[in-house]
Amino acid sequence: MAKSKNVQRISNKKRGRPKVRFSIWGMIIIFALSFISCFVLYMVAANFNDDFFTEEFDNIIVEEETTVSANDEPQQDSASDEEAVETVTSASETVSITNPVPQSAAVDASYFDNCCLVTDSTLLDIGSCTDLNDVIGSYKLSASGCNTMKVDTNYGTVTVYETLQIKKPMNVYIMLGSDIGAVSVDDMISNYSTLVSNLHSYSPDMHIYIMQLPPVIADTDTVTNELINEYNTKLLNMANNIGVYCIDTNTALKSVDGNLSEEYWSAETGTLSEAAYNAVTGYILTHTV
Repeated sequence: MAKSKNVQRISNKKRGRPKVRFSIWGMIIIFALSFISCFVLYMVAANFNDDFFTEEFDNIIVEEETTVSANDEPQQDSASDEEAVETVTSASETVSITNPVPQSAAVDASYFDNCCLVTDSTLLDIGSCTDLNDVIGSYKLSASGCNTMKVDTNYGTVTVYETLQIKKPMNVYIMLGSDIGAVSVDDMISNYSTLVSNLHSYSPDMHIYIMQLPPVIADTDTVTNELINEYNTKLLNMANNIGVYCIDTNTALKSVDGNLSEEYWSAETGTLSEAAYNAVTGYILTHTV
């Protein structure tokens, strides 16, 4: 008996396979899970390492500085050189002040048109017989009281500092020291320094000349030329420390024996003579900067 054969026909049609479908929500979930995982790891690392943020940001700053330095190094060096030159120039201008001011070519008396003198009884009458007639002062003014004592001016009764703030002269000459022998030299210098420092800070372009105190005709119990020399030495140091000028009007009026020359003393008035005033103004005109 013949066996029957089962014939299986293969269909030309391929069996259907499951299709992969793109899901936007699936991508969002995967991204969110990844972000959360990274954030958790980052925070764990930060909590277990106290210097984590410092190290991170320090590294960033170093990288930025390295990049800028590599690109701009020539320009930065050039700028630094310019600043150094300016600093050296400024410093040299301060150091270039030579005190006492050395002798220079004589200038015309019109120089006094831009000058103002601050003084006590020492040179208070100089304006009556010389071209240096813009004088601020009084018989009561002194080195120790120069910051508080008020004087009568065209601007009212004000202090020396307030007057000079208003006037703003190009050149200021200061001779104070009538209280020598009555007040300690250190106290005189201390108050004197305050006035000069304030003026110099207020107007750095103002030429300030400290005038050394003239000698006396003869030593007394309270005032000696040795004491005046000590005071003048400290005036010179003060001028150097502040960065202003100092002129040696002491030597200009001194005789060979170290006392005030007789021609520069008036026995009638008990003050400097007219010849002394002329000698002082002549000395100023040949000792300018």
